[in-house]
Amino acid sequence: MRAKIYITATFVLITGLVLAIANEYRERSLSEYKTIRKNNISSESQEAFKKMMDVLTHERCLNCHPSDNIPKQGEEGHPHYFGMARGTDNMGFQATNCNTCHQTENNDYSGVPGAPHWSLAPASMGWQGLSRIEIAKKLLNKETNGGKTHEQLIEHMTEDKLVLWAWNPGIDASGNPRELPPVSKEAFKAAVELWFENGAVIPSE
Repeated sequence: MRAKIYITATFVLITGLVLAIANEYRERSLSEYKTIRKNNISSESQEAFKKMMDVLTHERCLNCHPSDNIPKQGEEGHPHYFGMARGTDNMGFQATNCNTCHQTENNDYSGVPGAPHWSLAPASMGWQGLSRIEIAKKLLNKETNGGKTHEQLIEHMTEDKLVLWAWNPGIDASGNPRELPPVSKEAFKAAVELWFENGAVIPSE
């Protein structure tokens, strides 16, 4: 009887030690993984994030991503002329629909910019006044980005003709070329793809 008790106690002790060692190893492995992830994003991913955000926080993007319902214009982001507002389906109202003036390409005679499906970004994607970290969180959150997956976000940001219009913004009503984003189109696409490829990790605050 004593032998059985001894064997049972020994078994329980060994099992406890094994579980404790396994748990410690698991925690150490997770900690090491997180450290590796941080090391990975400290160089190329953080640089990719910076380049991507240099574009997303430029007026070419922010003017169509207002945090209110008023589209913006110009390099200084002033409210759209003629009292334009978001209206129905992010495209103004029946009498002042965006496509009344904005066609599928720039109009160099009037200075009115244009690209396919010209409209405001959804209200949930309002970026004006937000930090880069806050913009990134909205970008990745399916509840605010229109339910897009990472693959769909990459496609939208690197192939959508309205997004790429930023590098072909035409001239204003005075005939002056509009300012381009501070990063080239090719560098922006590469930065977006690299950031998502490395896990779309948002740098710490």
